[in-house]
Amino acid sequence: MGLIFYDTHAHLDYQDFAQDIEQVVERAQAAGITRIISIGTDFESSRRCVQLAEKFSSVYAAVGWHPNDAMAAPDDLRPHLKELALHPKVVAIGETGLDYYRMPSAQNNGTPEDDESFKTKQAQVFQQQLELAAELGLNCVIHQRDVQGSNACFEDIMKLMVPFAGRVRGQFHCFAGDATAMRRVLDAGSIVSFTGISTFKNGQNIRDTIAATPPDKFMLETDCPFLAPIPYRGKRCEPAYVKEISEVVAKAKNCSLEELSAGTRATAHSFFPKLK
Repeated sequence: MGLIFYDTHAHLDYQDFAQDIEQVVERAQAAGITRIISIGTDFESSRRCVQLAEKFSSVYAAVGWHPNDAMAAPDDLRPHLKELALHPKVVAIGETGLDYYRMPSAQNNGTPEDDESFKTKQAQVFQQQLELAAELGLNCVIHQRDVQGSNACFEDIMKLMVPFAGRVRGQFHCFAGDATAMRRVLDAGSIVSFTGISTFKNGQNIRDTIAATPPDKFMLETDCPFLAPIPYRGKRCEPAYVKEISEVVAKAKNCSLEELSAGTRATAHSFFPKLK
């Protein structure tokens, strides 16, 4: 096998992969993607990710509850998530964080009061997952999405993470912020990861941030089945496509693929201590 890369954020448990998951994992291996972290979004999804990690040696899991589904979360997620997180192949808590992009007032005749309730519940769900991560010595996979032109979601995430400094680091996944935002993430002890958006024609802002990010402070991911890189844009994404992402990222970093492989893999092992 030639160059080796990891996909540090995939949703292999989604229905999109139900028919051909074996082939998807095989194609990833053939492309040199030797580790895939499948990310849970609620209890059921997290359980499926653990099952996939048990089935495939190259697959690991993160267990968590996504902010978009916060209103459906129980009052206390921690006991059940903890049970899942103790599995030897569970390497992180998440996907968790905040999302202010899909507010109730923007759909279903929701009101500003509904928005505030949603934000409060998201924060509670995020806080519980940070607490669990601290208790278990794991890090968190962070989802963050703002309304265009706003920074409120990012600011609220940074505030909620302050009490956990030195105990829980975040992987700010699918990072689309500028170099200033990236430096704030790194200064807080967390890291970023980049997806296929980096290959898009209109992704120059992402490539600029990649160029500014220190080589030991970022990872690569697909966020599959979403965000397939060029030349697959608009199709189902899969872990094998880290190969195409790595080529664009290496160019943006002005480094060799060998250097990128070594750096991003070392960062992944440091961030996910249970990753073998």
